[in-house]
Amino acid sequence: MMTADEKKQRYADVAKEIVAVLDGENNLIARMGTVSNILHHAFEHYFWTGFYLVDPNKPDELVIGPYQGSLGCLRIPFGKGVCGTAATMRQTQIVDDVHAFAGHIACDARSQSEIVVPVITASGDLIAVFDVDSDQKAQFDQADREGLERIVQASFS
Repeated sequence: MMTADEKKQRYADVAKEIVAVLDGENNLIARMGTVSNILHHAFEHYFWTGFYLVDPNKPDELVIGPYQGSLGCLRIPFGKGVCGTAATMRQTQIVDDVHAFAGHIACDARSQSEIVVPVITASGDLIAVFDVDSDQKAQFDQADREGLERIVQASFS
């Protein structure tokens, strides 16, 4: 497992790569696909990496977006599971043991821990959540929170 300093440095390096690759690209899906791909391959503790978008036809529901990993849930209601909680609260959620999280939605039973970051535009609109799962318990910490929040903000606001 990486030290906190190694993890922070990796996030800083990945953030620079993402900025360079996304330069000039305005399509939201292309941006999300790129962010999920680069991050998924940058960290060994990432098991599932991707976005759930706010469904414009059902604004109280998230729908699967670009992701890397095993099959994800197709839809998640606001307030349900870690993703729905992050969407409702508009705050990053870190869960050390998803099986102990009340209302956890098991999209893949191998998932053990999770971090979910809300994607909020510069105008304050929630457009998605960025979800990362690990197949090991307690894999996400403050370094992950800070790194992911910075990357998400820079990529989508």
